[in-house]
This record gives sequence, C-alpha cells and structure tokens, in this order.
Amino acid sequence: MDRIWLLVFLGGLLLPGAQHVWGMEISTTKEVEAVNGTSVKLTCTFTSTHPVSPQTVIVSWNFQPVNSKNTHRVFYYQEDPHPPPEGIFKGHVEWSGDIMRKDASITLLDVQPIFNGTYSCRVTNNPDVHGEIGKTDLRVVNKTSLSELSILGAIVGGSCAFVLILLGIYVAWKMYRKQQRERDIEMHLDERSEKDPTVCSPAEAVHLTAQKQEKEVGSSDDEESEESSGDGEEEGSNEEEDDDDDDDEEEDDDD
Repeated sequence: MDRIWLLVFLGGLLLPGAQHVWGMEISTTKEVEAVNGTSVKLTCTFTSTHPVSPQTVIVSWNFQPVNSKNTHRVFYYQEDPHPPPEGIFKGHVEWSGDIMRKDASITLLDVQPIFNGTYSCRVTNNPDVHGEIGKTDLRVVNKTSLSELSILGAIVGGSCAFVLILLGIYVAWKMYRKQQRERDIEMHLDERSEKDPTVCSPAEAVHLTAQKQEKEVGSSDDEESEESSGDGEEEGSNEEEDDDDDDDEEEDDDD
C-alpha cells in the first residue's frame, strides 16, 4: 500500500515537468523549389511555454541528401549565429531569423543541385528541450520551364505583330502611290502648258469661263436694245411718208 502512494506522489511531481518538456511546437514549409544559382529561404517558426531569449534558445539545422541516410550540419544558433566553417554549405548559408519573434529561418545562397534533400529544423528553449522537428524538402531545378499557355501566348502575340507590320507597309505603299499619281498629273499639266501656250491652268480656265459668260450676257442685252431702237426708226419713217402724201394732195387741190 505504501508503494502505491509513493508512485502516485512521484507521478504528481513528474507530471508538470512532462507538460513543460513537450511544450515546443515547430512549423516549417513542407516543400520548396529553387532555381539553380539563386537564393531560397527556409522558414522555421516555433512556440514555447517558457519565455524566449537569445540565451535560452538553441537552433540547429541539418541536411539529409536524397537517397542517403547521412546527415550534414547546415547551421547552428546559440546566442549568436554560427555558419558552417566547412563542408558543402560553407559560404552558402546565412541567418534570416529573429529569436524574439520566435523565428529560426535561414537562407541558402547560390543553391546547387547537390542541395537537393530534406532539411530539419530543431529548436529548444530550456527547459523545453524536446519537441517535434520541422522538415522541409528542397528541390533544385536548372531553370523555370515555360508553360504551354505561355508558349501559345507568345505565338499569338508574334502573329499579331507580323500582321500589323504588313498592314502598316500596305498603307504606306498606298499613300506613296497616291502622292506619286498627283505629282505625275501636275508634271503632265506643266509640260502641256510649256508646249502649247494656249493651254491654261485650271484656275485660269475657270476665270476665262466666267469672263465668257459675262460677255454673252452683255451681248444679249445689246441685241435687245438694238431691236427696240429699230422699231422707233420705222415708226418715224412711216410718219414722214404720211406727211409727204398730205403735201402732195394739197398741191393738187391748188392747181
């Protein structure tokens, strides 16, 4: 009976400690893709049931290549960032986190195909020294591939540009032909005027036509006035003849 009470007492003492041990929670991005030769950020955030400070938090990043069980140290943080002094990640990792904001992220610089694999982020905050490990799978590609939609858009855009260029050439050719015909007509008129002095320009022809119409109107008025004057003369001559006849009759009576 005494042993049972002893176990219950010890369990009550250890239970609060167990709650604190499993208080760490870590969040990472499951999959990340990066182009060969570029930089990529590996995000890792955490929460803890205890206050956070640079003196209590320890961050470690490890790498496991594809189809391999070996692991490599990528980065280490304890009060200050500690990049790897040697190995394949030397000069290729920098600290991008902020402990006070519960951020333990890093950035890989100039990624290479050998960086393909799984990256593990582990964070401890004493006395929270146990918890889940965040993992991120990185895939390094040589270059971004164009989608079929992008290729189709490029083809359609190129075709439209080609059609617009042909249309512009056609319009320019039509305008040039029109101007050329106008110049040919002007040159032909100039040549005719030089060869035949009687040939006048269109402006002069209009002016001469107007003068001719004015003359025709004036001549018609003169004819009407002459006809009216001729009738007066005939009436006058008839009166004179009547007077002469009367004089002759008077002379016969005197005789």
